[in-house]
Amino acid sequence: MLSLTGIAATLGLALTGKLELYIHPRYVPFTVGMAVLAAAASVAAFILVPPEGADGVVHGHSHEDGAADGHTHGHPGAGTGSPGRLRAAGSLLAVLAAVVGLLVLPPATLSSEAARQRDLNLSGTLGPAMTSRLVEEDPSSFGVREWASLLRRSPGDDYFTGKTATVTGFVTAAKDDPQNVFYVTRFVVTCCTVDAQPVGVPVYRPGWQEQHAADSWVTATGEFTSNPDGDSKVELLLSPSSVTATTEPDRPYVH
Repeated sequence: MLSLTGIAATLGLALTGKLELYIHPRYVPFTVGMAVLAAAASVAAFILVPPEGADGVVHGHSHEDGAADGHTHGHPGAGTGSPGRLRAAGSLLAVLAAVVGLLVLPPATLSSEAARQRDLNLSGTLGPAMTSRLVEEDPSSFGVREWASLLRRSPGDDYFTGKTATVTGFVTAAKDDPQNVFYVTRFVVTCCTVDAQPVGVPVYRPGWQEQHAADSWVTATGEFTSNPDGDSKVELLLSPSSVTATTEPDRPYVH
């Protein structure tokens, strides 16, 4: 029963387009195909495998003297006692919990709490070769991952001079200067959300908490400037001309 619940949840998430909140889109066809095969195998097992104790043999008791001896034949351990009922109730509760967790409750995306528990702008950014190619491209189409990669593997401060960036993501407070700086953050998913890595663009906005809560989605537009905190490891920050609230996109993860 639990396996069928998991299969139904997988297919349901695929039909509603929410399966990508758990795995990379390139794995969706494979996952759906395996779920269909598993469903067919489970149904076949229910049809072909007889229930426990159903051996097809009729057990009769005859008494050749024709007289009833007044006793009955009981078979203990058939699951009708309290232990059997407890096991059945436990299985039912487990199935109900799985149904609620997988089918009823809406899937939640990773949050700023998860971002704080993982290293920001470490393995989620692009590699050196891909980042170098970005320098030759039009930056107007860059998102959080591209700008975060350029900031990490800086091609030089001159590159950022006069360039305007527009990034959309959820708000994560900076660890070293949470009062003045927050990150516009996205998660990069290469396989599934278990291995998701956060990337972000630092935004210099003193008192940002008064307008934007952590985990809220925003779009920030501005130019890059030097960090006024000379002791910070972050040299460049986005100095925004605007930070506007927005809704979480249908595809919140970067792939």
